[in-house]
Amino acid sequence: MDILAKIIEHKKKEVIERKSLYPVKLLERSIFFPSPTVSLKKYVQRKDKSGIIAEIKRKSPSKGIINNSVSIERTSIGYMQAGASALSVLTDKEFFGGTNDDLTIARKFNFCPILRKDFVIDEYQIIEAKSIGADAILLIAAVLDAKAIKSLATFAKSLGLEILLEVHNENELQTNQEAAVDLIGVNNRDLKSFEVSLDVSKRLASLIPKGKVKVSESGISDPASIIELKKYGYEGFLMGETFMKHSRPEQAAREFIKILTLLEKAN
Repeated sequence: MDILAKIIEHKKKEVIERKSLYPVKLLERSIFFPSPTVSLKKYVQRKDKSGIIAEIKRKSPSKGIINNSVSIERTSIGYMQAGASALSVLTDKEFFGGTNDDLTIARKFNFCPILRKDFVIDEYQIIEAKSIGADAILLIAAVLDAKAIKSLATFAKSLGLEILLEVHNENELQTNQEAAVDLIGVNNRDLKSFEVSLDVSKRLASLIPKGKVKVSESGISDPASIIELKKYGYEGFLMGETFMKHSRPEQAAREFIKILTLLEKAN
């Protein structure tokens, strides 16, 4: 069984357990549930920002522990002060070491869009995302069929959440043309081999429908890559490991964005 199948199998059990522990009616009582959301799409397109969706990720199945002692408060505030457009917070505990509390802490200290990065397979998780303070959710085409993506996206919209649809190839992109998503993220990492290539983003760029914000995910490790990807119409850049492998991720982000700004001025 590949890692993605293993994650989804565990996620199904986790959702059943969470439904019994935290019923929907309880989630709907959260102070965040009625709050208006902040647009990830608009922030990514803001000219005074870098386009970077800065991620908080403690570990991953491919890299193991990345940064287990991260301060959510300091890192999330630091990312935004550095010029990030938005935050992405991993909330999967079993495989990525994250928690829902991580996102809620980030929400308390930041007025900016926050993407809940998890493996959404059920409407319950979308209600949960709204209850912990998320503004956007991730839907992964590699684990959901077109019908499920369409249905989950419509439900997320009804709660005021935006949707980042993650794709890995032409087929995933073409079979989800009708889904009401706001942003399309091209994951440059092969989920089976874990090999990373920015050529995936470049190859799929022209196939992304007009009106959808293009986001490149994974494998962006230097500012020059962002300059290159912008030529293909990408406005968003989801980055985690490049920053998280440092003891102070927010400082790494500040340095990266500083160099990116200088490069953009030079171009």
